[in-house]
Amino acid sequence: MAVSNRTKGIICILLSAFFFSGMSSFINLSGDIPTPQKVFFRNLVALFIASASLLKNRESFKPVKGCLPYHLLRSSAGLLGVFGNFYATTKMSSTADAAILNKMSPFFTLVFSALFLKEKVKPKQAIAIGIAFVGSLFVIKPTLSNVELLPSLAGFAGGVGAGAAYTCVRHMGNKGENGRFTVFFFSLFSCLCTAPYLIFNFHPMTNEQLLYVLLIGVCAAGGQFTITAAYTFAPSREISVYDYSNVIFTAISGYFFLGHQVPDLWSFVGYFIICTMAVWMFVYNNKAHNLKTG
Repeated sequence: MAVSNRTKGIICILLSAFFFSGMSSFINLSGDIPTPQKVFFRNLVALFIASASLLKNRESFKPVKGCLPYHLLRSSAGLLGVFGNFYATTKMSSTADAAILNKMSPFFTLVFSALFLKEKVKPKQAIAIGIAFVGSLFVIKPTLSNVELLPSLAGFAGGVGAGAAYTCVRHMGNKGENGRFTVFFFSLFSCLCTAPYLIFNFHPMTNEQLLYVLLIGVCAAGGQFTITAAYTFAPSREISVYDYSNVIFTAISGYFFLGHQVPDLWSFVGYFIICTMAVWMFVYNNKAHNLKTG
């Protein structure tokens, strides 16, 4: 029986969510290694895989004309997003909290697309963004008594950075840029930015820690390539909501593999609000598309 492209897209985006939840677990399991060192190995593995993919397909290692400034912007914003996410994942008591803050990125992609790509944000989408932001406050808990306030804000900043990065990716995709080259450029940029830290402040690792940081890279690369494939098979409006399964996968792995992590009640309220807004936007976008094409 033939499998539709939409089904393939859903399978790929679920796989990417699973990979990224595995990455979150390995970030924690790798222990007290400094964040820049974890980020370096995360991108080193992706660099090798992206390079091999470009060579295998005999594709160019040069950007499409006019895309270099956007690659630099995408890589800078993306690296900020990775640092924020890694720091939050390491320092917060619940990896699921860090995951849901990172999942604010689709809402910020809408904001940045409106600001810089002049894509119109409809009133209902704006309402969803505002309510999702309120939901993030339940997870961040912005009070001085919250000992995890700084990691929470870092996780939120990671979502902002990721949203900006995805906006650049979208713009370059419209210009015909190769997705594999985008992964290659970002990985190379990130390795070059974090390599000086390793030269002067390398933290010795046990064999077990080395295995975990390499698995961070494997999971990150798997997540990047499967999410790219997902949006190749089907448009965002049909499959993006399934990316929120990452929060479920991360919560399950946090409970079973990271010391029975259980988010608090306010975090669950935030999860519910953000995921509800994501589903609402998913349904709204599909209806708008059907009206437009019907």
